[in-house]
Amino acid sequence: MRYDWILFDADDTLFHFDAFAGLQRLFAGFGVHFDERAFAHYQTQNAPLWVAYQNGEIGAAELRHRRFAEWAERLAVTTEQLNDAFMNTMVEVCTLLPGAKELIAALQGQVRLGIITNGFAAMQQARLQRAGWQHAFSPLVVSEEVGVAKPHAGIFDHALELMGHPERSRVLMVGDNPHSDILGGLNAGLHTCWLNVQGGPAPEGIAPHHEVASLGQLQQWLLAA
Repeated sequence: MRYDWILFDADDTLFHFDAFAGLQRLFAGFGVHFDERAFAHYQTQNAPLWVAYQNGEIGAAELRHRRFAEWAERLAVTTEQLNDAFMNTMVEVCTLLPGAKELIAALQGQVRLGIITNGFAAMQQARLQRAGWQHAFSPLVVSEEVGVAKPHAGIFDHALELMGHPERSRVLMVGDNPHSDILGGLNAGLHTCWLNVQGGPAPEGIAPHHEVASLGQLQQWLLAA
């Protein structure tokens, strides 16, 4: 194995994050039919908030509040209630990406594994337990707890400190998002692998060390090394 550590992103790298299904289930509990048009409107507010969060312009608490502010007013509940319900729902609807279970099983005992995610702590821990991975990843580094999000170097520095300051060239960062995962890993001096399921070109100025189209392909490459 050419690496001592492999750090994974969580959402859409190991776990399928189906926000539409989660929101449908969430709002069904309030008697609301949440359709694709409603989801598209939600995303016009939610997506820019995540970009602002990754850029360090807003914090996790503001993101949680603002993405549900309109719905909280409409349903006469608090944004905190909606967020908590949404996180619980996303744990229930969450599934593993194809090849994720086999990949992690093959890597355990061969290399040390960690997670760096821009998600929320309670949901990440619940999903790991649900997948039977509660002891597979250490460290589990969540932006909500660290106070900065990928691609900020601070979250990677925090992870590397928890890892005992390994040689950075012996650490591989794997993720689906070229802006947060790959650029963040590159800026931290790590090797990077882009999980590019869609097969599109990398954004200008972002050059991952490696690129795979599936987790199965990643497993073949890592175990052949």
